[in-house]
Amino acid sequence: IGRGNSAFETAENLMENAAVIHVAGSGSLRMAWRTHYVGHLRAVYNNFLDSYQLKSQNALLDGRVLDIRRDADGYRVQFAFERNEDVVKDLRYDRVIVATGFRCDVSLFDETCTPDLMVDGRFPELTPLSESVNVPGLYFAGTLMQGRDFRKATTGFIHGFRYMVRALYRGLRQRHHHEPWPATELGETTERAVDAVIGRVNRSSALWQQFAVLGDLLTLAPDGTMRYAEEVPVAHVPDAVAAGDFGDVEAHAVITLEYGKDHDLVDPFDVTAGRGSQYDVSGLDGRYLHPVVRWYRQGAFVAEHHLASNLENEWDSEEYHRAPLRAFLAARRDAVAPVAP
Repeated sequence: IGRGNSAFETAENLMENAAVIHVAGSGSLRMAWRTHYVGHLRAVYNNFLDSYQLKSQNALLDGRVLDIRRDADGYRVQFAFERNEDVVKDLRYDRVIVATGFRCDVSLFDETCTPDLMVDGRFPELTPLSESVNVPGLYFAGTLMQGRDFRKATTGFIHGFRYMVRALYRGLRQRHHHEPWPATELGETTERAVDAVIGRVNRSSALWQQFAVLGDLLTLAPDGTMRYAEEVPVAHVPDAVAAGDFGDVEAHAVITLEYGKDHDLVDPFDVTAGRGSQYDVSGLDGRYLHPVVRWYRQGAFVAEHHLASNLENEWDSEEYHRAPLRAFLAARRDAVAPVAP
C-alpha cells in the first residue's frame, strides 16, 4: 500500500520471488522526470510498471483500501477502484506491506510547547528559518523542514535539507550570537556583481537542489557598494532585509534557479511540445531549469530577469547570458545610485 519510491522499491525487490504483486493507492501516479520533484516516482524504481503494462501478473491498483481482514488463508483486502466507479473487489494476499510515509510525532511535547502541524499533520508548521510558528525558540532540522515547500523542492531529502540546515545554522548564529550572515564585498562595479551571479549559478549545488527555495542575495547600499550573501531562504529575505540583518540596504536582488510555471504539465519526451532556442536572450522558455534574478527597491518588487535556458545548464555565454544580465543590473543600479567610474 503506497505510491511512493519506498513502495515501488519494495515491489521491485520482490518481483523475482513473488507470483503476484499489487501496488495500491489513490490518485494518479506522478513521475519525477516530469514534475522535477524527487519524491515522486524515480525511473530507477519503475521497472515494476513494465511488468504491469507488459502483462505480467503484477498490477498497479488505483483506488482506496476499505478494509483488511486476516483469516486462515492470508489477508482479505476490500478495495474500491477509482477508475471504475462503485466497483469494490475482495482480493486475497499472503502479505500486506504498508509503505505510506510518516507523520511528525509530537508525543514528546506537552501542551505548553506542542508545535502546530501542517500538510495533514505530517510536518511542523515553520517560519522560513525552520522555527515553529507557535513555539518560539523551537527549531527543526532534517526532513521535518519540508512542510513549507512540500512536493516542490528537495527539502525532504538529504541532498536538499543539508543546505536548509546550513541556512538554519547561519540564521541562529546571526540571531543569538550577532554574527552576520557570511557575505562577500563586491565594491561598486557592476561587473563584479555579474561575475558573482554567473559564477554561482554555474556551480552552486544548493541553488540547484533547492530551486526557488534557496537564493543568493545581492545587496546595494545607499553609498553604491554591493555585497553578496549565499543560500538565504527566499521567504526569509524580505523580513531580514527590512530588519537590517544584511546591513544598510537601498535595493537588493534575489538570485535563484527555477523551473517555470506549469513545467510539470509538459511531457519532456514529447517532441511536439517544442522547445525555445537556447540562444533566445529573453530566457522566457521557463519550463526548464534556469537562473532568475529579481530586483527589489526598499522592499518593493521592481523587475526580474531570466537568463536564457541552456541545454547543458551552462549559463556563461558573454552574448546570451553575461551581457543581458549586465544590462539588467546596470539599469537597476542607475535608477538607485550613480555607478562608479
